[in-house]
Amino acid sequence: MTNRTAFITGASRGIGRACALALSEAGARVADVGCGKGSSTILMAKAFPKSKFFGFDYHDKSIEFATESAKRQGVGDRVTFAVSKAKEFPGKGYDFVAVFDCLHDMGDPVGAAKHVRESLDKDGTWMIVEPFAKNDLKDNLNPVGRVYYSFSTLLCTPCSRSQEVGLCLGAQAGESRIQDVVSSAGFTRFRRAAETPFNIVYEARP
Repeated sequence: MTNRTAFITGASRGIGRACALALSEAGARVADVGCGKGSSTILMAKAFPKSKFFGFDYHDKSIEFATESAKRQGVGDRVTFAVSKAKEFPGKGYDFVAVFDCLHDMGDPVGAAKHVRESLDKDGTWMIVEPFAKNDLKDNLNPVGRVYYSFSTLLCTPCSRSQEVGLCLGAQAGESRIQDVVSSAGFTRFRRAAETPFNIVYEARP
C-alpha cells in the first residue's frame, strides 16, 4: 500500500508545482475517471485531504464497492462515487482529472478526451497514467512489453472492441498515439511528466 500511495502522490506532484499546491493547500475539485473499485480515488483523497474527489466508472458493482470502501477508510466526507461512462461523467470546472491505466481500454478514447477537456477548468490539468511503452513495436519486445502485449490481447483490446467505436489503443499504444488522442480532443499542451519501469505519466492541459 505504501508503494501505491507513493506512486499516486508522486505522479500527481510530477505534473507541476502549481497543481500540487492546489491539491494540497488550496483544495481542488478532482475527477477520477475509470476509477473501478475506487482505490486510486481513495488514495488521492488520503494524500490531499483538503480537496474534493469524484470517482466515475461505468460498472455499477465497482461503484457500490468503492462507496462502501470510502466510508470504511474514513474519506466518505470528501469522496463521491457515481456510475457514469467516460464520455458522460457530470460536473464542470474540475481542477484536476485523472485516468489511471484505463484510457487504452476505452472504446472511444478520443470522445472521452473531448469530454475531459470540456469538464476541466481553464487552468486545469489532465493526468493520464498508461503502461510503459515506446512508439515502435521492436522497442517493446522486452520482458515487460511482452507481458503487456499478452494482457492487451486477452483483456484490453477485447474490452475496447466491445464498446462503441472500438479504437483498440491497447496496452502498448506508445506516447505518439496517446498524444494523437489528446491533441484530437483540443488539448494544446502535452508532455511526459514522470515514468517508472511499468508506467508513464502524461500531463495534458487546455
